[in-house]
Amino acid sequence: MRLNLKVNSIDWRNPSVYMRLVLGLLLAANLVALWMLLFPPGGSLEEVEERSVSLRQRSIQQTRTLERMRVLAAKVQESRSAGEKFFASYFMERRKAASTIVGELTSLAKKAGIKSKEHSFILEPVDGAEDLSMMTVNGSYEGTYADLIQFVYRVDQSPRFLIIESLSAAPQQSAGLLNISIRFHVFVKEIPGT
Repeated sequence: MRLNLKVNSIDWRNPSVYMRLVLGLLLAANLVALWMLLFPPGGSLEEVEERSVSLRQRSIQQTRTLERMRVLAAKVQESRSAGEKFFASYFMERRKAASTIVGELTSLAKKAGIKSKEHSFILEPVDGAEDLSMMTVNGSYEGTYADLIQFVYRVDQSPRFLIIESLSAAPQQSAGLLNISIRFHVFVKEIPGT
C-alpha cells in the first residue's frame, strides 16, 4: 500500500488536522526535552562541578603566579635602580677620570703622610661592556710603613671605586722610608659622542 500525501489535499479547516499538527509539535518538543535531559549541552552536573573546581584551582594558581611575578618585577626594578645609582656614583666619565683620580690619590697620600711622586695611565676596554673601560693607574710614592697602612686604609674608604691590583714596597737607604709602587684599577664610563 502506497502512502500518498499531498499537502493540497489536506483540509485545513478540519479541527483534527490542527490537533494532529499540535500533537506532532508537542511530540517533537518532548523528544528535544528528553534529549536535553539525557545529554545536557554543558555536560552532567558532576562534569560541570569538576570543571568549576578545576577552573577555581587554575584561577588560584594563576593569581599566585601573578603575585610572584609582581614581586619579581618590583625586585628587578629595585635592582636596576640600585645598579644605576651605583654606576652613577662610582664610575666617572672618561674625560674627567685621569685628573680626578690623580687629584684623589694625591690628596689621600698627603693626608696619610706619603709623598706622591708620579702616575701613569693605561685605558683598556672591558669585554662585554660597550660603555665601560678599565683605567689602570700606576703610582709611585714614598713614605713609612705606618703611612702606607694609613694610605691603603684611606683608599679603601674613598668614595671612588678604586681597586688596588698590586702593591710593592722596597726600603730606601734613608731611615725607615719605603719606595712604594701601587697599581690601581678604576672603571670609567664611555660617553657616546665624546
